[in-house]
Formats: sequence, structure tokens, C-alpha cells
Amino acid sequence: MLASSRQYWIFQFVGWSVWVLMLILRDLIIVPPEYIFPRALVFSFSAITAIAVTTGLRTLYRLVWERGFVLRFLVVWFGSLGAALLWQPVQNFIALLPYGEILDLRNTSARDLLDGLFSRAFPLMLLWSGLYFLIKYYQLLQEEKEKSLRSEALAHEAQLLMLRYQLNPHFLFNTLNAISTLVLSKATDQANAMIIKLSKFLRYSLDHSPLDKVSLAQELETSRLYLDIEKVRFAERLILVFKIEKDVEQAMVPTMLLQPIIENSIKHGISKSESGGTITISAYRDGDKLVLEVKDDGPGVVDIQKVDAAFDLSKGVGISNIRNRLQGIYAEEHSLAFSNAQPSGLIVRVVIPYDTN
Repeated sequence: MLASSRQYWIFQFVGWSVWVLMLILRDLIIVPPEYIFPRALVFSFSAITAIAVTTGLRTLYRLVWERGFVLRFLVVWFGSLGAALLWQPVQNFIALLPYGEILDLRNTSARDLLDGLFSRAFPLMLLWSGLYFLIKYYQLLQEEKEKSLRSEALAHEAQLLMLRYQLNPHFLFNTLNAISTLVLSKATDQANAMIIKLSKFLRYSLDHSPLDKVSLAQELETSRLYLDIEKVRFAERLILVFKIEKDVEQAMVPTMLLQPIIENSIKHGISKSESGGTITISAYRDGDKLVLEVKDDGPGVVDIQKVDAAFDLSKGVGISNIRNRLQGIYAEEHSLAFSNAQPSGLIVRVVIPYDTN
């Protein structure tokens, strides 16, 4: 789609050119041929004046675009009247030029100068204003449709990416190995509990679209399922700390938002250390924003500017997937930031609008 500013000027020149052409065609019937060309010049100059006047109207309408309907209606009405008051005297002044006459402003009454204001100029300015708002709303509708199509495409892509990492063969292989070990050691209760948790986790991940939202409490419950599975692998090497403010548990967050961040922390921060480490998950409210943090005490990242590449899972799935999903859901009303923790480790911070609906 063309930029709105470029579209505006195209519509302006095409619209007023059509207006000039219609006046010329009318004059071909009722005006002597020798006056056609001069009158065409008069109409063209009048159209140029109208373009200048209506451009001022456009500036005025953009100032009140976000205001209420009543204010916009009044601005359109009186703005069109003001534009007509500026435009009609110009038309009346140049109308006699093809006939070799000039309107004497000193001996011309205001009534003569504004002749045709309510029969021609004002209705035309109202028509222009109506078309401006109609085209503006149409452009906004098209932008929303394009945004919706982009979101659907992004959702489809994110769904495929999510399925690829949710069924990560390494994760499944390690989990099944852990279950097998429990079975061989006759720890059947633990093995059964692991199978149930794995089943719940996979069911949850497959049942939810990437653009679905769930409560933070539900998201944390799913994250704990994943962490319980991982704790079987790491045992005492993995220490978990939750710092969740009570009043944010009902806040709505994108489904499966925390799990890939936690998985990255385990992969890059905990598994590389023989002694393991601690993962701290925090959530709190900051004004109208919800802040989620996942912190590990691993080695961190040397070049924080390249953290996306360093912390993506296999085949580009992981942090880039989260970034795309957040962009699709919240547009510019979110942030995903990385910072090295002190004395060591990495902090992944997600900030999204606080929403309980």
C-alpha cells in the first residue's frame, strides 16, 4: 500500500483535475469557443487555490482525529465553512478575467465577493471533507486488514516453530531416559509421576495457539511441570526460586512464554556447570506494565548485543520465536531485554501491558 501522504496528494490532484475537466466540458456547451482556454486557466488556478485551502483543512482534521465525534463534526462543519470563505472570493475575483474585466475590490460589497458561497463553495468543501474522512477510514480499515493478515501469518509460522521445539527430540529423549532409569531402579511412583507431568506438559503445549493468553498462575503451573521434569535430570544441581507478587497471578500472558526462556537458561546457564546453579523466576507489576524476569547464575554472555544468536535453540527456535510472538500480540507495547547479572549469570526481562481480561 502506498504511504498515506503520497496517496493524499494523488487523490488531491486527480480529484481537482476531474473537477476542472467537468467544468470545461460544461463550458463547451454554453460558452463561446474563444473563452474556453482562458476559462480553463481560471478553473485550474481555482483548483490550485482549493488544493492549498483543503490541505489546511487536512491539517486541522488530523489535529482532532482522535477526539470525540461531536468535536470532529463541529470542526468539519465550521472548517468547511472557513475554507469556503477563503476560496469563494478568489473564484469571484478571477471569474471575469477571461472577459477582460477585473473585480474592483474597493467598490465591491462583501455580498458580491462571497456570491456563491453557500451554493457552490461550501457544499464542495463539505463534499471534500466527507470524502477525506471516508478515504481515511477506508485506509485505516485496510491497514487493520493487513495487520490481521500479518498476524495470522505470524501465528501460523509461530505455531510451526513452537511445535518444532515443543517436541524437541533432545528434551523427549532426556525425559524418557530419566523415566527409564526410574523404572529400572523400581521407583515406579516417581516414574508414573514423571509420565503424568510429561503428558500434561505436552498436552498443554499442543492445545494452545501461540497467540492465546492465559493467566500468569496457569503459565507458572506449566513452567513448574517443565521444571519438575528437568529436576529429575539435574537433581540437586538445579535450584529454583520463585518471586511472584500475589496480585499479578491473574495477569494475562501469552501461553508458553516462560518455558523457552527457562529452557535457554538451563541449556546455557546451568547444564554447562558441573555444580549446576540457580534459576530465579520473578514477576511484578510496574504501573500499567507486567514485568517477568528469568535469571540464572551461569556464565552470562560476553557480547550482550549478540545474545539472540547465542541463546536461540536449534534451527533458530527460542528467543527469536518469543520476540516474533510478542511483536505479533503487542506490537510496540512490549520489550524483551537481556542483561548480565552480578556477579555472574544472565537476566531475561519481558515487559508487557498489565491485563487481567
